[in-house]
Amino acid sequence: MTSTPPPPGSICLLRLSALGDVCNTVPLVRSLQQAWPDTALSWIVGRTEYQLVADLPGVEFIVFDKRAGRASVAHLRRRLKGRRFDILLHAQMSLRANLLGRLVKARRRVGFDRARSRNGHALVVNERIAAQPFQHQAEAFLEFARYLGLSTEGADRRLPLPAEAEEFALRHQPESGHAVLISPASSHPARNWSIAGYAEVADWIIERSQRPVILVGGRSNTEREMGQAIESAMQHRAINLIGHDTLKEAVAMFERAACVITPDSGPAHLAAAMGTPVVGLYAATWSRRSGPLGSLEHCVDRFTEAAHQHLGKAPEKVRWGRKLQYPGVMDLITPGDVIERLKRLLNAEGEP
Repeated sequence: MTSTPPPPGSICLLRLSALGDVCNTVPLVRSLQQAWPDTALSWIVGRTEYQLVADLPGVEFIVFDKRAGRASVAHLRRRLKGRRFDILLHAQMSLRANLLGRLVKARRRVGFDRARSRNGHALVVNERIAAQPFQHQAEAFLEFARYLGLSTEGADRRLPLPAEAEEFALRHQPESGHAVLISPASSHPARNWSIAGYAEVADWIIERSQRPVILVGGRSNTEREMGQAIESAMQHRAINLIGHDTLKEAVAMFERAACVITPDSGPAHLAAAMGTPVVGLYAATWSRRSGPLGSLEHCVDRFTEAAHQHLGKAPEKVRWGRKLQYPGVMDLITPGDVIERLKRLLNAEGEP
C-alpha cells in the first residue's frame, strides 16, 4: 500500500464550464480534500456553474463571468494578484481557459496529456496527466488526483442540496422514485431529439407504467417552446416545470425521480451524480466518452451508426471526443429504442 504524498500548501483548480463537466469535477475536489484536508483549495469556475457547487465546503471559489468580457478578466487579475499556488490543476482546454490559465502563478502546472491537448494547452502547463485512450471524461478529471499520487477509490459524486431545494422536489414529487423526468434540451441543438419522439415516449410512460411525466429545463425561450411543443404533441398530460426551478431545485428533482430521459446535456450528469438512472440519448456524441457515469447501460447510443453513415468509419477510428452534430443525426434513435430501456427500468410492459 502506497502512502499519501506530502500535502502542498495550496492548489488552484481551473475548470470553468460546462455544468456536466463541473459536476464531474466534484469527485476530484473530494479526493483532494480527503487526502490533503489542510491544503488550501481554490477553484476558478464559471458564473452559472458556481451555482451548482457554491455550497461545497472547504473551497474558495473565484468566479469568472464570461458575459462580462474584459471586466471579468480584470476581476480575475485582481483576485489572483500577488498570489502563487503550489499546484495549478488546469482541467480545461478551451481557448478561453488556456488564456486565463496564464494569469495563475504556480510552480507546478498540471494539464492534460498531449493526445488530448488543444487550443494552446501545451503552452500553459509543464506537467501532464497520464494518457488513457478512450477514457470517459469523468475519469479524466480523476486522473489529476491519480497523477498526484492520490487514491480516487469511492470518490463521492453527490452534490450538496439546500433544504429549500429538497422541499421544492418533495412538493412536486411527493412519492420518491415514482415520476419520470424528461429534460429534453441540450445546449447544442444538434444533440436534441425530436418533439414527436419525446411525446410518444411520454404517452407510453403515462399509459403503460401509470407514472407521471414531468418536463424540466431552463428558462430560455428555446427550452420553454420545446416543452410546450411536447405537451401539444402528447395524447396524455405531462407536468411542465420548464423554467420554474433553480439549478439546485432541478438537482433535487432529479434525485427523487424514478429515472431521467435526456440527450447529451448537463442534466444527464447531475442526475447520475445523485444516483438516479439516466436514459441518455446519444448519436451526435458517444456515451462511451460523455455519457452519464453509472447509467451507460441505460443509454440509447447510435454513435456507431452515425460514424458509419456520416464519416464512413468505425467509431474507434474517429478522433476521441469528436461530435457528429449533423442535421438529422438524432433521428437514428427511435421511440421504440427508448421504450425498451424504460421497460427494464420501470418494470413496465406493453408495446411501443
